[in-house]
Amino acid sequence: MYGEIEQKKTADKRRTVQRIKRVFDFTAALAAVIAFAPLFVLVALLVRLNLGSPVLFRQQRPGLHGKPFHVYKFRTMNDRKDSKGELLPDAERLTAFGKLLRKTSMDELPQLFNVLRGDMSLIGPRPLLMEYLPLYTEEQQKRHWVRPGITGWAQVNGRNAISWEEKFALDVWYTDHPSLLLDAKILWMTVKKVFRADGVQQAGHATTSKFTGNRKVEGF
Repeated sequence: MYGEIEQKKTADKRRTVQRIKRVFDFTAALAAVIAFAPLFVLVALLVRLNLGSPVLFRQQRPGLHGKPFHVYKFRTMNDRKDSKGELLPDAERLTAFGKLLRKTSMDELPQLFNVLRGDMSLIGPRPLLMEYLPLYTEEQQKRHWVRPGITGWAQVNGRNAISWEEKFALDVWYTDHPSLLLDAKILWMTVKKVFRADGVQQAGHATTSKFTGNRKVEGF
């Protein structure tokens, strides 16, 4: 009974924090889009010159409660293909220019428009691939109890340099501890991380390895 009461209190607090955050997210994202407008144009031109068209990368991702939306980023890879006409591995298509965009997190700038639309928040678990949804454990699915974010608790505690299990544990901890002060802390830590370019990629991968699930097969 006590556990259920605590869970209800946390859920109520999470909803309250999310409502307040939505106002802040919209205001901050709008101000950022206006302030960074010249940077948007400059990066778009550089992407067009270095990688061609389209300038933006668009992909469906799961949002709040797993509802699909399209996330936007500046392109960081070219379209090189093998002799069979299939795209080469990410590591071979990620250019030096693309690495620079990722290192400085400038490829994430278009997600400010996702924040304006209400698909994302400035702070929250990163939106991953739709194909991962059926692979999550019941505990890991909690990461979708809040809007996904441009940056989050897992990103400032290792980003792509930590394992999937560690990332999801951090994401779930974040959803279980809704706090505007925590969000402010994450925002400040993100600024420091961007300047240091920490954890941009996992050893041996262009960014990070693919999540293949960790559910235990019944009977094993």
